[in-house]
Amino acid sequence: MRFEYDVIVIGAGHAGCEAASAAARLGSSTLLITMDMNKIAQMSCNPAVGGIAKGQIVREIDALGGMMGIVTDRSAIQFRMLNRSKGAAMWSPRAQSDRMKFSAEWREILENTPNLRIWQDSVNSLVITDGQIQGVKTTLGVVFSAKSVVLTAGTFLNGLMHVGEVQTPGGRVSEPASTGITEQLRELGFETDRMKTGTPVRIDGRSVDWSLTTEQYGDDDFHKFSFLPEEKRRLRQRPCNIIYTNPEAHRILRDNLDRSPLYNGQIQSIGPRYCPSIETKIVTFSDKQEHQLFLEPEGETTQEYYLNGFSSSLPLDVQIEALETIPALRNVAIYRPGYAIEYDFFDPTQLRHSLETKLISGLYFAGQVNGTTGYEEAAGQGLIAGINAHRKATGQSPFTLGRDEAYIGVLIDDLVTKGVDEPYRMFTSRAEYRILLRQDDADMRLTPLGREIGLVDEKRFNLMESKKNQIEKLINFAATYSVRPDAINSFLESAGTAPLRQSVKLDQLILRPQLTIANLATNLPELAEFINNETEIERREEIIEATEIKIKYQGYIDRERTIADKLHRLEGVRLNGKIDYSTVSSLSTEARQKLSKIQPETIAQASRIPGISPADINILLLLLGR
Repeated sequence: MRFEYDVIVIGAGHAGCEAASAAARLGSSTLLITMDMNKIAQMSCNPAVGGIAKGQIVREIDALGGMMGIVTDRSAIQFRMLNRSKGAAMWSPRAQSDRMKFSAEWREILENTPNLRIWQDSVNSLVITDGQIQGVKTTLGVVFSAKSVVLTAGTFLNGLMHVGEVQTPGGRVSEPASTGITEQLRELGFETDRMKTGTPVRIDGRSVDWSLTTEQYGDDDFHKFSFLPEEKRRLRQRPCNIIYTNPEAHRILRDNLDRSPLYNGQIQSIGPRYCPSIETKIVTFSDKQEHQLFLEPEGETTQEYYLNGFSSSLPLDVQIEALETIPALRNVAIYRPGYAIEYDFFDPTQLRHSLETKLISGLYFAGQVNGTTGYEEAAGQGLIAGINAHRKATGQSPFTLGRDEAYIGVLIDDLVTKGVDEPYRMFTSRAEYRILLRQDDADMRLTPLGREIGLVDEKRFNLMESKKNQIEKLINFAATYSVRPDAINSFLESAGTAPLRQSVKLDQLILRPQLTIANLATNLPELAEFINNETEIERREEIIEATEIKIKYQGYIDRERTIADKLHRLEGVRLNGKIDYSTVSSLSTEARQKLSKIQPETIAQASRIPGISPADINILLLLLGR
């Protein structure tokens, strides 16, 4: 039995799994500690991955060499590309997963990863000496030493669940809370607070009148999460079903708000704005007569359904009474009620961009302990924390991502620069460079970086290079191939776009919104022949789509890259440790306080702190002699 490791990861949720996998594959001897090996990568809430902006994060994780995209493809029972009616920068992949197979896939990966060991236990304290992490101590009394420790305890730190008046300590239904760590870190000077999240009732599908629901099917095309061609959807695809609440259900919920922990003072902590409970919906949107709900299957064969949109902490009898007013659920049977959960988190402004804590060297935080919500946000943080825990243990410099490089970079910069006043959820609107951060080109952006740090293997890197070359060839063909009016005008008119008066280059036609490379190829034999000869069959649709997006959006991409490059100058102006802000009287009081607390590393980061004005930035530049 080994008791000394390079890296220890506490918690085997989505952040912990990515952290442990990354650290071990990079070469660190790694220990993953979890309370229950049967609950690894548990999908505690919705068994779905991706969505608006979240899907981009998963593709970035995959491009860097992480595992979430692979696991999701293997366990997916429905896949959809959201926002297809909008521009390509807004397209976001989402998959419904088989919850049990998702967890099983992750466990199989972890148990077969070299350098990685798993220990079933609970950590109740950290071993810290002179501001340096030394290891952890478990409830079994075992002490494990390590050079780096990653804390990914999710909702388990002093977790407390609420179903009406009933309160149960725990990090998840039927699972105990974790105690001791928050108290220890608070004594060491860490700022902590409480957050709240919730989950809906789980419904027995045999009790649903499916004839009164509307089916919603997934996409049947080439899209998926992983950029690896061999990773495909393997399971039977299933639809989700749409139903609606009604005024009677709202009346029942409203009449019982005094029994809701959210409204009777029982819960005092901060809840998510963007994933509200059904109680919050009927109060906030009191004029709405109905709210859309989704019955989403929890697995390929199970009868268990997740009722998306009906998160609640109301008493069991109230939840059932309200559900029974919905025609499709008039005979509803449930597996368990919805519940709310309160848990501890740490102010993320106490972290560096590497996710290492400022107070304790070698200690990293990732996931909901940083005030975020969502599997994807947790996994993205876990990947970065695992990479940096390994690099710390091996004496290497930190690995970070910029806001113009990845949504993961936006996420972490928002956390450490701005902090959180509610559970943080990623949206495309949070990224000022979202045209650069599209889901289709995550591999082009990040796979070279993953290769550079050692997480991307030669096979994946060569696949990316091959795809890049094929895209460039197709772009060059479109830029040089001339299309004659007599060869294409009849098709252009049928497609509802203006005919040509003279020959034009193919890329000029591709710019038209009515036209695609695929429909042009059906009318231009030379284009079809080029595609067949120069693109590999297995990834042909992916390559064509990526090429088309680059051609259609190149002007916007170039403009956004120019803006990003200009702001990079401020990213290069280092601040950390050079100025005692408390002594700079020309700064506003708010600026002095916030700069002293956050200690931004660069002028650019300082400019993103809420309350820091352009005048404050100019003063800092003057102080630095700029």
